[in-house]
Amino acid sequence: MRLLVVEDNASLVANLFDYFEARGHTLDAAPDGITGLHLATHHAYDIVLLDWMLPRMDGREVLRRLRLHHPTQPVIILSARDELPDKIAGFRAGADDYLTKPFALPELEVRLEALLARSGERGRSRVLEIHGLRLDLRTLEAYREGRVLHLYPACRKLLEILMQASPAAVSRERLEVALWGEEPPDGNLLRSHIYELRRSIDGPFAVKLLHTLPRMGYRLGIYAPPDPARAEEAVDPGQLAG
Repeated sequence: MRLLVVEDNASLVANLFDYFEARGHTLDAAPDGITGLHLATHHAYDIVLLDWMLPRMDGREVLRRLRLHHPTQPVIILSARDELPDKIAGFRAGADDYLTKPFALPELEVRLEALLARSGERGRSRVLEIHGLRLDLRTLEAYREGRVLHLYPACRKLLEILMQASPAAVSRERLEVALWGEEPPDGNLLRSHIYELRRSIDGPFAVKLLHTLPRMGYRLGIYAPPDPARAEEAVDPGQLAG
C-alpha cells in the first residue's frame, strides 16, 4: 500500500512510519491540512489517513476539497474526538472510516486492508507509461525499455508528477511544493534533483524524454522545439507589409 498520513503529531507519524514501512508499505506525511491536500490531489495514494484537527486547514475542509478532485479516494479519519456526533459528521463529510485516538496499530492495519478490498484498489493496475518509460505506483519501480531505473525518492516523486501531467509542462513552483511544501529551500536543489532524474531516465537512451522549458518548467515526452526557419515560412507576407 501507498499511504498518505496527514497528521501534525510527530510522534504518531513516526510510529506509523516504523510500523507500516517494516511491513513493506510506502508512506508520505504532511504536517498540516494545506500540504496534505496538495499531496493528495497531486499524487496517487491507496488510502489517506487524515487527522481531524490540523493547522492551516482542518480535516473537514481538506476532505471536502479532496472530494471535489478525487471523489473515490479512500480516506480514514484519525481523531481524538470520540463522541457520536463527531463520527457522524466525519462520515457525512465523506470519510470511508473513522478511528478514534489512541488506537492500536494492528487494528488500523486491519481497517486499511478491509477498506482497500472494498474500494477495489487491490486489483487495479496503476502503472504510468510514456514512450517506453514505466512507473508502477504500487511498487514504485521504474523501467525504461525493460531496464530497471534506480531513482532516489525525490526523483521518483518528480517523475510521477511529470508523467501524470505529460504532455503538459509542469512549473518549477509546482514541483517545489510537491517536494517541500509551501516553504521550499533556497538555491538550486530542485535543479539538482532534475539533473539526477534526467541522468537516470535519459542518460543510457538515444531518445530524450525530459525537457527543460526556459522560464516555464519541465516537460516529459518526445518533444522537438519549433524550427525558426519554418516559423518564418508560416508567416503571411501580407502581415509584414506596412
